[in-house]
Amino acid sequence: MRSNSCPKCQGSMAEGYVPHERSNMPGLGRWYRGAPVKGWFGLKLPKSYVEMTTWRCQRCGFLEQYAKG
Repeated sequence: MRSNSCPKCQGSMAEGYVPHERSNMPGLGRWYRGAPVKGWFGLKLPKSYVEMTTWRCQRCGFLEQYAKG
């Protein structure tokens, strides 16, 4: 369970997300197991992934990411 206080300055953390783009379509950040594998047109992405959430400190701006589930 995560705390709602910043580990750097003890400020208040707010939940949000950092979108990524794939084929000009915004989506949520994703976590993939293992090391990245380069393909012909970029990275070869496994079919299995976990979506991520990002928390930002409202005082100092520190970002912290968590894989959901």
